[in-house]
Amino acid sequence: MVGMSETTEPEMDVAGPATPQDWRAFLEAYGQRYLLNHDAADELLDEDQAEALDRGERIAVWLGAEPAREDALAAAEERLGLRLPPGLRSFFLTSDGWEHLDGWVDGVHPSGRVGWMRDGEDGAGVIEVYASIDGNEDDVSLFRRSVEIAKGEDYWLLDPTDVGPDGEWAAYEFTPKYGDTTRFPSFAALFLSSFEDMDEDGDEDDED
Repeated sequence: MVGMSETTEPEMDVAGPATPQDWRAFLEAYGQRYLLNHDAADELLDEDQAEALDRGERIAVWLGAEPAREDALAAAEERLGLRLPPGLRSFFLTSDGWEHLDGWVDGVHPSGRVGWMRDGEDGAGVIEVYASIDGNEDDVSLFRRSVEIAKGEDYWLLDPTDVGPDGEWAAYEFTPKYGDTTRFPSFAALFLSSFEDMDEDGDEDDED
């Protein structure tokens, strides 16, 4: 469903979205910012919507998927042997995956593709390489116990052994090119960081 509105972006809680209602508003705002920062309007919008975007109007466009069913989440949890953290469950109940992601991650997996990093072909290869180099023990341990939630050149990972008082799992953005892992308190906080980075990228482009 696509529409146009003059409203401003909703304010974002510093912890990121929590409920399905929060996620819906956040992902709509994420989609708007994604369109402003990427050459994707011609593919994703009709002519009237693209012109409205050029005029600076807010476009209520949904770039996500259909919500996941509870039985799909139950199947994912049975496969992992763990109940998914509340923020991630709320995300899936809003959009079962997300393709239009900023940065070097292709998209958030749908619930049916969420799995252990160690079980994926690419993830297993990364673990093998890191395990062959002295000094990488902490990273290798993280990778082996992490759930892969998104992947491209970089990875988004969730650590089910690092649980906050709100039940959220610690999240990591892993960039193999630089060997960096950046920790966030939750999947929502990591997704919010991606949203905020798009604004910073746009500011840098304006200065060039």
